[in-house]
Amino acid sequence: MSRAGTVDTDILTATLAQNAPPPDSVLLNRLNPSTLGWAAVAIAILALLFLLGPILTPFFLAGIIAYICQPLVAALERRRVPRVLGVILVMLLITAIVGLLILIVLPLFIKEILLLTKEVPNWLEKLNTTIAPWINQRFGTAIRLDPASIRDAITEALQTSEGLGMKLLASLRMGGMGLLGLFTNLILVPVVLFFLLRDWPILVSRLDQLIPRPLRPRVTEFLREADEALGQYLHGQILVIVAMCAFYTIGLRIAGLEFWLPIGILTGMLVFVPYVGAATGFVLATLAALMQFDEFSRVIWVWVVFGSGQALEGNFVTPKLVGERIGLHPIAVIFALLAFGQLFGFAGLLIALPASAVLLVALRKLRDAYLASDVYQGTK
Repeated sequence: MSRAGTVDTDILTATLAQNAPPPDSVLLNRLNPSTLGWAAVAIAILALLFLLGPILTPFFLAGIIAYICQPLVAALERRRVPRVLGVILVMLLITAIVGLLILIVLPLFIKEILLLTKEVPNWLEKLNTTIAPWINQRFGTAIRLDPASIRDAITEALQTSEGLGMKLLASLRMGGMGLLGLFTNLILVPVVLFFLLRDWPILVSRLDQLIPRPLRPRVTEFLREADEALGQYLHGQILVIVAMCAFYTIGLRIAGLEFWLPIGILTGMLVFVPYVGAATGFVLATLAALMQFDEFSRVIWVWVVFGSGQALEGNFVTPKLVGERIGLHPIAVIFALLAFGQLFGFAGLLIALPASAVLLVALRKLRDAYLASDVYQGTK
């Protein structure tokens, strides 16, 4: 063999060796103790969050509220309002909104419950004169409801000293720790919210300093996209809730439903859970309409309100205010609520949808990386 042939063989061998996959020993060396250590730290943090889930509720709730209100505080600061004063003004605004909502809805709920105790026996009497005879004739039974006894039982449960009041007091005594936890959360949420809003730029700067410098461009890009998607989702959902609360309350008021305000507000506030909020409001409104109206056509108008609300919310309000680009599939929303609720309790319900919006951005990144990879394109 000539010298030239030997050189060509050596070059070919070196090229094949260079392009060959690394041996197992090289791959194992990449998993150095430092990498394994950080992976163990990450797993430990996730396990700690899982174990501390029951007490994380006020912190998660304050974090979500702070994230939503941060742009408003920043806008006030740009107008030369001191940040601490801006935080106080925003928190006073939140307190006023929540207090006004409670003052409007709570008395009406109490009033409607009292009216409900009076209307249930009348509704049962209607069943005795309409549906019960048909059932008895068809199936050979002798069904008859006793409205007077039911009225007396409900009245006793609501008004007597041995009724609902004593039962509530007994449950509060048995669940004293739960009551203490409730008051603790009510105190912790505004305290944590104040410090988060006040120190938000400092916290963001410190988190930025912890990002490894080689990974900083990609991590910063991902966080920017996640922040955009999450902000659009959360702010859009708030606008959707406000819009649908207004629609359902006005629609039920026009339909003449006596329970229009509490049912409309409840339905609008639950609209972030696809179909569940509308189904809950539909059932409550239907029961209220059947007890209130003598003509079935009035009940149909209540159904028209909910049908129109579903069509409006699904085809216009949510796509317009939230955006189809980050819209989560209804099945994904329900699964996220159930999964996070199972893992972290009530705190999980608070972070389920925001975490799902961020996860959606991560899945898009993985999909783009997969579509650009040699495995998908088959170049190797």
